[in-house]
Amino acid sequence: MPDFTLRKISTIVEEIMHENGPVPPTPRLRGAIVAIVKNPFAGAYHEDLQVTMDDLKPLALSMSEKLIAALGGREGIDGYGKAALCGEAGEVEHAALWHVAGGYGMREYLGVAKAIVPSAMKVGGMGSRIDIPLGHINAAYVRSHFDAMEICAFDAPRADEMLLALAMAKGPRIHSRMGGLEAGDVEGVDGLR
Repeated sequence: MPDFTLRKISTIVEEIMHENGPVPPTPRLRGAIVAIVKNPFAGAYHEDLQVTMDDLKPLALSMSEKLIAALGGREGIDGYGKAALCGEAGEVEHAALWHVAGGYGMREYLGVAKAIVPSAMKVGGMGSRIDIPLGHINAAYVRSHFDAMEICAFDAPRADEMLLALAMAKGPRIHSRMGGLEAGDVEGVDGLR
């Protein structure tokens, strides 16, 4: 079994009070949790990576639980996303290991979540930044929830590490006014509408 040794976890919570225009009655909360782990595949090509996807599920569950707590609980969380960044000795396919685990971890704690979890992945050096795309948890067509949260760990990822991230949000973008499907009109049947 590969060793995804955890080096550190960092949690970021933003309370967005204003985006020009009138001050909203309730600030928007947006948070991310980042784990820095050893990349057991760094430095060599490995044909079969899929067999290790489940090994990251316990970490995803733990991260999801911590992020939900940092955001004040499950109530009101209606946006999510995930991202992974491999150090230079890794490859983008190593970051793809986070697809299943990251989505699984958030859905396990958020309950009903029909929409695909938006995702980004790349390879980069220490201090590289990555945007975690965000979307509505039950309907991918809710424009008010299209967003991204940029994250960075200044001492990671090292060449043989991966940065694994989850993000969640409570509420739409402040002053969203791009029309389309509104969150209150979501049917939550097919993950789209």
